[in-house]
Amino acid sequence: MILRDRSGSGEIETEILVIGSGPGGAVSGTLFAQSGRQTTMVEEGDHLALEAAPHFSREEMLLKYRNAGVGVALGRNKLAWVEGRCVGGGSEVNRGLYHRTPGYILDDWRRRFAVHDLDLAAMAPHFAACEEVARVEYAGSAASDMSRRLQQGAQAQGWLAIEAPRLYRYDRDQGGGVKQSMSATFVRRFIEAGGALLPATRIDRLRRMNGRWIAEGSRRGEDGKRRPVTFRARTVVAACGAVQTPALLRRSGLSHNIGNSLRFHPMVKVVAEFDRDVNQPGDFDPVHQVKEFEPRFGMGCSISTPAMLGVALSSRPGHWDLVAERWRRMGIYYVQSGGGEASVRNLPGFEDPIVRVRFSQGDLSVLGEGLRRLCEALFAAGAQRIYPCLAGYPDLHSPGDLVNLPAVLQASDGSVTSVHVFSSCPMGEDTRRSAANSFGKVHGTDGLYINDASLLCGPTSVNPQGTVMAVAHRNAAEALARRFR
Repeated sequence: MILRDRSGSGEIETEILVIGSGPGGAVSGTLFAQSGRQTTMVEEGDHLALEAAPHFSREEMLLKYRNAGVGVALGRNKLAWVEGRCVGGGSEVNRGLYHRTPGYILDDWRRRFAVHDLDLAAMAPHFAACEEVARVEYAGSAASDMSRRLQQGAQAQGWLAIEAPRLYRYDRDQGGGVKQSMSATFVRRFIEAGGALLPATRIDRLRRMNGRWIAEGSRRGEDGKRRPVTFRARTVVAACGAVQTPALLRRSGLSHNIGNSLRFHPMVKVVAEFDRDVNQPGDFDPVHQVKEFEPRFGMGCSISTPAMLGVALSSRPGHWDLVAERWRRMGIYYVQSGGGEASVRNLPGFEDPIVRVRFSQGDLSVLGEGLRRLCEALFAAGAQRIYPCLAGYPDLHSPGDLVNLPAVLQASDGSVTSVHVFSSCPMGEDTRRSAANSFGKVHGTDGLYINDASLLCGPTSVNPQGTVMAVAHRNAAEALARRFR
């Protein structure tokens, strides 16, 4: 698509402006472009190939994450979180574990926020449409031993454990495959349909003038310098992510239920050491999860490269020597819940907003219970030693040592982390609780939509990317059917 720059002024006209290219923005933009609408998608980060850096490497963190992967929610209790910043957003850097939203979650959102058309039957065609573009497959017999250990331990306890599918095309013969990230799937279709993609472009604020939205920001040129850029659009879709979307809207003077209810899947980790090798170079990403205790908490297995193991064990003296000697026998495992709530606010003079988080005693006790249950499963799977990734916590050598774990975790040291953030601008017809209507139109505005993880009304209990994609597909299809009324 050729974008019109009015008199070389840096002012660009487009019918639809999509801000952000992650799962929400990429799905939205693709549907709009395929319908013949003049659509421009801007992305603050760069447009990089999936193979631009090894997955889960230091290089990838520097290239594709915001602030090199360091985001901290402050408060009496702290939480470290990560955010992708590149074309494709978080889909480029995550594992792509995929679930359709559980029916009880959708039912809860419909009831509490008065969201229309959000039951399993209504959502099924939108999940299916996304899965047709970004393929979802199981690893099956190719799953790693480290991943299977969690399943075996859970089953020994009589707990429900599953293999989660991934947004991934497996090539079992070659021991590899192709990740189904947004850049490899929806963004590619967006460009093929005539959509205009502008990476390295940041939008700072929006304003309404003469029936159009004016989006003001800057774009980095090939010389590395940032220059002002302005977009004029009939319709704007904010899809910057659950932290950046409310920050943008609040900078633009919009604050009704925006940035007040950010939620996470807070996570604590342990490293389990087994009596033999379970962690081999070239293993597929781990895929097994324990579902027995959801939605209170769930369990899974993390990427466990030597570098990741070293970071996980960083509070222990001599941890790099320990990893160098034993990493093939080690795996990182986690328990995550849906507790905690945070706010997003801008600070004058700072580019990124401040996130303040708070946990109740109940939230921290759920994580404490989950940590003990996780260790029980790992000992049942043959773990010889468990290292809690929490400063000051003792190593565990047998199930009898679990009495040394506290019933209520302390999150003040920042050892609670999250890779899932959502719910900062919830959708629904109940304007006392929601920021946008059931299909993402911001309350009290014309032509302004949200279509990313911000809209989710609460924790999904499962990996949320499938939910974000399906909700975005549903909302974009509804907007096209109603011609953005």
